[in-house]
Amino acid sequence: MKRIFRAAVVFAGLAAAVLSGMPAAQAAPKKSFKVAYTVYIGFMPFAYLKSSGLMKKWADKYGIDVEIIQANDYVGSINQFIAGEIDAVGVASMDGLTMPAAGGVDTSIFLITDYSNGNDIVVSKSAKEVKELAGQDVYLLQYSVSHYLLNRALQLAGIDDPTAAKTVNISDAEISAAFVSQDAMKHAVSWKPLTEDMLKVKGTTNLFDSSKIPGEIMDVFIGNTQTLKDNPDFAKAVVGAWYEALGILKAGGAPAEEMRAVMTSAMGTDASGLQAQLDTTHFFYTAGEAASFLLSPENAKIWNSIRTFCFQQGLFGQGATSVDSIGIEVADGTVLGDKANIKLRVNASFTKEAADGKL
Repeated sequence: MKRIFRAAVVFAGLAAAVLSGMPAAQAAPKKSFKVAYTVYIGFMPFAYLKSSGLMKKWADKYGIDVEIIQANDYVGSINQFIAGEIDAVGVASMDGLTMPAAGGVDTSIFLITDYSNGNDIVVSKSAKEVKELAGQDVYLLQYSVSHYLLNRALQLAGIDDPTAAKTVNISDAEISAAFVSQDAMKHAVSWKPLTEDMLKVKGTTNLFDSSKIPGEIMDVFIGNTQTLKDNPDFAKAVVGAWYEALGILKAGGAPAEEMRAVMTSAMGTDASGLQAQLDTTHFFYTAGEAASFLLSPENAKIWNSIRTFCFQQGLFGQGATSVDSIGIEVADGTVLGDKANIKLRVNASFTKEAADGKL
């Protein structure tokens, strides 16, 4: 199982290049849609939506067809979304901003699945406090949520200079084995299950994890804003199916065990491995909880922190002259940045309808 992120900065110009060859947004309602997800705990209920027939049930309710696709490559799935080959895709919220939105695609978050509540971890073989990382090499996947986590850890330790610790780029495929085998590699940032072996190294300390910044590392599904506007039934079907599945998982019993078995198999783990990741993932089990989170004033503060980090790292592209270059509309209507250039929108309307029993 992998949580695969890539350096979004290299894709900053890709969306604009693809968009130049895209057809105009389709005004007439569509009947067939594709939703893609990659293997990560926050997205795995989609494996159950597919195998159980729940997605078909909700799609049939709205007279449409929704195909669920498990993508093998995270960045590849986002590029397919940018190119218009799929209608929605599961992403870390930050990547929705730095890839399609920063590239010029008007993008809407229409479903939040969870936030990391301890899945992402800063580890060290020698340091006992985050402030000791200043001036040190820290290995991580640059421009990913690991990079963001380190930045926030430093801030909360009273270190506002994002370059205080020197980041050294390393792939998700290499980081765990390298940390275990290389004595010179003292500090790193990664996520479960990669960190499980890393934390077993003698003397290793969990310096900081995502439970210290609740809500900031979100997993979401995004769609093209115009597509969702033209085809609201698509979003309603996906959101409706999602919350029915989460209700099953929350209720427990035989149906929940069946769902867990599907998720466990799809992730290539075992029951204890699944539970370990569920324990450090805050799922929004009800639409009401999700809507309250999205509509909270705290959401604007979270997005302000995310966009600040992204701009500082150059992830808005060469044309961005300030953190306000890209507009972000959060669910309560607050706009961060350029109101004339809103490219990322947090749309809680479908979740609110689910909470109100109106889907």
